[in-house]
Amino acid sequence: MAIPTQVRLGATGLKISPIVVGCMSYGSKSWAPWILEDKEEVFKILKHCYDSGLRTFDTADVYSNGQSERLLGEFLRHFKINRETVVILSKVYFPVDESIDLNMKKIAEGDQALEWTLANQRGLSRKHIIDGVGKSVERLGTYIDLLQIHRFDPETPMEETMKALNDVVEMGHARYIGASSMLATELADLQFTAERNHWFKFISSQSQYNLLYREDERELIPYAKRHGLGLIPWSPNARGLLTRPVGETTERSNSDGRLRNLKEEDIQIINRVEEVARKRGVTMATISNAWVLSKGCYPIVGMSSTTRVDEAVAAISFELSDEDVKYIEQPYEPKPYNF
Repeated sequence: MAIPTQVRLGATGLKISPIVVGCMSYGSKSWAPWILEDKEEVFKILKHCYDSGLRTFDTADVYSNGQSERLLGEFLRHFKINRETVVILSKVYFPVDESIDLNMKKIAEGDQALEWTLANQRGLSRKHIIDGVGKSVERLGTYIDLLQIHRFDPETPMEETMKALNDVVEMGHARYIGASSMLATELADLQFTAERNHWFKFISSQSQYNLLYREDERELIPYAKRHGLGLIPWSPNARGLLTRPVGETTERSNSDGRLRNLKEEDIQIINRVEEVARKRGVTMATISNAWVLSKGCYPIVGMSSTTRVDEAVAAISFELSDEDVKYIEQPYEPKPYNF
């Protein structure tokens, strides 16, 4: 299998893998039951990614309450991987506290008992950005190539957020900054704030984008392309829904309530992806990833096995016909924004 060519991220000189390795699913089952926590298996998958040319890794401080970052850093040291051959992406916004039992459900639903403890360990205040990124660098054991704000923070002045991000770059903790999961107007306002003050601006946007969720095609994606921001969407396979026939379940689909109650048009799209995959002799994951790539995006793909890695690599050189694209897109209906 040919090693994929690295690509420039947006208008910068930074080169990344055309498919980014998503590390959210590596860590601890206490975070979520579908997390892969067998270190030997995680390292096997990550090494296969590296050897296959997928050398850009996306994690976040919040994933498994810091454990995902620790695993990634340990992987690099275990295999003595040259730091300059990989690109590391991480994020700041959500609370992280390794001294307490934090999990995905508590963070998603809110836990009033933890409110006082976590008051200054979330959001985009200067305090949390500086403290949080410093701890991420400690867990990783190295600097971050692209630090992304995980969400927009309406409670913190934009000047405070962008100045803190600028300072993180100047401190050497990060080389670039990026945005994730926000409205186009919010992204534009933050960019304008940085530009007005001659601070570092975002070079990328990471948002949900797949065949079942295309809301950013209206504003955010056109804005990003017009202004030279690289697009690295998360969930290109719709949390696995686009990788298997309708009705087939996994540990994640059984435990993640967001994957239930599919609409009729979603079912039609999944069925069409399955049909095209069968016709073209590839997996459904190859079709769904290739579709995102065809839109000028470099998707972040979570991989639970070396087979999934091979599927992701195959999608890079796979070309969908115009007829295939039109066919699998046709049933889509607009949805409410979902961050």
